[in-house]
Order: sequence, then C-alpha cells, then structure tokens
Amino acid sequence: MENRLAELAVELFEINAMKFGSFVTKAGRPTPVCFDLRVIISHPRLMKSVSTLLWTLAENGKSASQICGMPYTALPIAALISAQSNIPLLIRRKETKSYRTKKIIEGQFKEGENCIIIEDIVTTGSSVLEAVKDLTDVGLKVEEAVVILDRQQGGDHNLSAEGIRMRSLYSLTSLMQYLLNAGKVTSAIVQDVKSYVEQSKDQLNSEENSVSRLRIDFASRAKLAKNPAAAKLFNIMSAKKSTLCLAVDLTKADEVLDLAELAGPHIAVLKTHIDLLEDFTSEFIDKLKQLSKEHNFLIMEDRKFADIGHTVSLQYRNGVYKIAEWADFVTAHTVPGSSIVSGLQDGLKGIKESRGIFLVAEMSSEGALTIGEYVKHSVLLSETSNLVAGLVCQYNVFDDPGLIQLTPGIRLEKSRDDLGQQYKTPQMVINAGADLAVVGRGVTAAQDKLSAIIQYKEKLWQAYSERISN
Repeated sequence: MENRLAELAVELFEINAMKFGSFVTKAGRPTPVCFDLRVIISHPRLMKSVSTLLWTLAENGKSASQICGMPYTALPIAALISAQSNIPLLIRRKETKSYRTKKIIEGQFKEGENCIIIEDIVTTGSSVLEAVKDLTDVGLKVEEAVVILDRQQGGDHNLSAEGIRMRSLYSLTSLMQYLLNAGKVTSAIVQDVKSYVEQSKDQLNSEENSVSRLRIDFASRAKLAKNPAAAKLFNIMSAKKSTLCLAVDLTKADEVLDLAELAGPHIAVLKTHIDLLEDFTSEFIDKLKQLSKEHNFLIMEDRKFADIGHTVSLQYRNGVYKIAEWADFVTAHTVPGSSIVSGLQDGLKGIKESRGIFLVAEMSSEGALTIGEYVKHSVLLSETSNLVAGLVCQYNVFDDPGLIQLTPGIRLEKSRDDLGQQYKTPQMVINAGADLAVVGRGVTAAQDKLSAIIQYKEKLWQAYSERISN
C-alpha cells in the first residue's frame, strides 16, 4: 500500500493534478498549493488505480448499501467503485431539479440504508456535511466518507464532530513527503506547504477556543446584538424562558386576538400573515399592540418582501396595512440582493420604534431552492446592515452571536403535510441552531390550545438549556 501511494503521488504530479506557487482558495485564503484532480478522468488507468485504492479505506465497505459520489470530480471515481464492488451508486446534485421530481438525490434506495460518501478533496468538510444533510433528509444513514486528499484545514475535525468518520489516501503533509522523496519538489516547497498547514492549525485552534453562538446564553447575546429589536427579543426570551414564536395563520381578527391573549404570557413572538385576515381594521392593530405590551411579546409580520427597493419601501410603509408602524420584525427574501435591505430601511422614515428584518436564507418546504450559494449570499447580506435582526434558516449557517436564528416547521413528532411542508421536533431544530422556533398548526389545530402552547414552550426551552450547558 505504501509503495502504491508513493507511485500514485508521482503519477498525479506528472499529469499536473497539482501546482505550486501563490494561489487563493475558494474561501479566500492564500495557499502555496493548488489541486485540480479533475484531470484524472483523462487517464483511465490512473482513475482505476485511484478508485481501487480509495475503496480499500472504507471501513464499512462490505456492509454499505449505497455509495454517493460528490459532483463533479469524485463522481466518475465513485461510479468505478460502484461497478467494481457491485454497490449501487447515488448522485447528490449540486442543485435541486426545477422540473419533474425535483430530486436532489438521484438513484434508487430504501430508508435506513447505509451510504458511504466518496469525495476528492476535503478542506473544511462543508461540502460533505451538506451532502450528509441531504442524504439523511431522505432517510439514509451516513457514517463514513472516503477521500483522496485531506488539506488539513479542519475537515476531519468538523466531520468527526458530526459523527462522520473520514479516511483519506493522503494528507497534504504525507503527499508532500512522497513528492520530496521522489525528487519532484524541493525542500523549500515542502517547507512552504508545512508552514501553511501549521498556520491553518493555529487558525483552527483559535476558532475552536472561541465560544460558539450556540453555547452563549440569550442574556449575554443581547449585549452583542447590533440590532436593538434583536437585543430586546433576546432579553424577552431569557426573561420568559421561551423560544416560542407562535404563527397565527387565521382568517378572523377576533380569533387572532383571542389566541394572542391566551398565548401571550408564554411566547416571545407572535407571527402574523396580515393579508390572511378577512376583516382587518386599524382597531385590530391597536388591540394587538396592547396585548403585545401587556404580555411582553413582540410582533412579526411574515410578509417575506421580495421586490426591488423602491417597491418594498412603499409596501412596508404604505397601503392598507402600514406594516412599518406596528410590526417589530418583518421577513424578507434575499433574491433582490442588498436593495431589499435598503428598501426596508427607507420605509422606516419617520418610525421611531426599533425594527428588525429576518432574512430568509432557507425554507422548510420540500424541494425549496434556497440551497448552496443562495444560503451563503444570504448570510453575507445579513452582515451589511444593523437593521438585520437574524436569519430564517433550518441549520446553523452563521456565526454572529448577535443575530437570531428563526426556524419554522416545528411539530412534537417529525412529519410532513400534503403540500410539502416538512416538520421537525423541538430537539432537532434547537440542536440545528434555532434560537426562535415557529409553531403554527401544532397549536392552532390543537383541541387544548393552552396545553399545546405550554408543551411546546417547555420542550423548546429544555432543548435550549441542554444546548448551552453542553
């Protein structure tokens, strides 16, 4: 095995699968080495050797029911492994299909089957973790990933933290040693790469020693919030021991007010879709604001603004509902880019009360297109304005402890409805980063609404308490 790895390292070097000099990684960090393993597909014999060696690393190879090849470089290698081992191949698409089945996982499989991920290069492990999420979402079990190269920038650690074992043919350090022994690189190049690896470790240690937002209590995070409304919400959640956001998607004003009166002492936020009301009046808003003050909860209008800045400004401030005058928070899609934030900011002219935006980074509906780069750009947008109070997302996609993660789709048991809504349990969403959890039909459809409210409140708070204590 050792001799074959040494030979393979030289073969990869000779087909220009790696270059040395001054480069920048996808994450924007400088690096002295650049890899392009896609060239392997032009060398069939070499590709077969890589696939054979790679599969010897799989601890659960004999018990695996499925293999998932990561697009694009690892996919042909995974296909060879699949053919040689007679284990079915799955493909995890980079984006959900916009037609027909709208699948993100292609292939035939059964719930509960064990799947091994095949990847070419792991840096931080984020791509593998995204694949794990998609595979587990459809009922598969993932415990192992085999990769060609570990760049030693935290990938192994991050995957291990999520219960995924990673085995690699090469670490960046071992690969350089093979090339040095073969006379393909100089000791100066090896030293540059070694220094790079050490710097990466130092950075990882620094990040590890910093406290994750998931371990900081709400009262402390209130002091870190740049948005005043977010700070107020953190303090309310801490004081009331509640992370519950109640969605009152009802069509009658009196029904909304009655539920707000009942739930008020137990919730942190009441979330409305104001255009559902068939009998909306300004008097309704006055009564809702009074209940908000009396029971110390905030109001969120789930408007999901998504137009150009000028239009959004008018929608926010004017029209029948005059949302800017009464909603502490609103939601907004990030499709328009930064103009969505500037438009809402413009709509607050003359408003003295603190307001905040929750940007929709991910949605809870099956087949949602809010994935990949869209999520990353949404997070970046959240950093551009103090008007942003948090993000609507399903997973822990940001680090700022001053922002709030709002997660919808909560039920006491994991389920889904007939229209593609996917529900997760309180424990699942809190562990996935939720600070504020949205419950709707779990309460509005309950026979004993007060009992349901208290049950959700207590289960969510228990999960939050365990999260910060762990």
